[in-house]
Amino acid sequence: METSIFVSLRNLSRCEMTESFFKEIKEELRSGLSEKGHPFRYFTLGTVGLDRMARLRTVVLRKLSGDMSLTFFTDARSKKIIHIKENNKVSLLFYHPEKMLQLKVEGLAKTNRDPTLLKKYWSEVNGPSKKDYTTALAPGSRISDPDTLDYLDAEDYFCAVEVNPHKIEYLKLKRPNHVRIRFSRTADGWKSEFLVP
Repeated sequence: METSIFVSLRNLSRCEMTESFFKEIKEELRSGLSEKGHPFRYFTLGTVGLDRMARLRTVVLRKLSGDMSLTFFTDARSKKIIHIKENNKVSLLFYHPEKMLQLKVEGLAKTNRDPTLLKKYWSEVNGPSKKDYTTALAPGSRISDPDTLDYLDAEDYFCAVEVNPHKIEYLKLKRPNHVRIRFSRTADGWKSEFLVP
């Protein structure tokens, strides 16, 4: 089956071939939003602040727009927000172990401050998860006992972060040939080029 896919891909033009892979990227990201247990639901976010140390953490994919912007939610007091203010260039890493598919995304992050949109997003967060954005202390603060964490009643630090990608690198490990493609955003859309895996 896998071999027949590659045979059929050889009959496509280079442009048609990379378009099919870009379509797969979109489909997998959409599946991360809609399918429970899909590996793209969670991804690794990399930031670098003024200390120039790369910081990695796992976040949840919440939205995908038509222009490929990705949104996740966080506490406005978190270190990732501080880093994004200091340097808004970020990297994202998605991995699908069954399909041996990795996506590396580079882009610019910004916090979304639209109150109407934030209210809509907040309404979509389930009840128990809302308390994650209402801790009295900022994320990463020292505490003596996790069972004595205080929560705010009338205040929250809910924040939405949008990442506007300018580069997406697709890597699929398979036989007979691995496939690696770099997609770069240009004024005319996405330009693609095959890379050595």
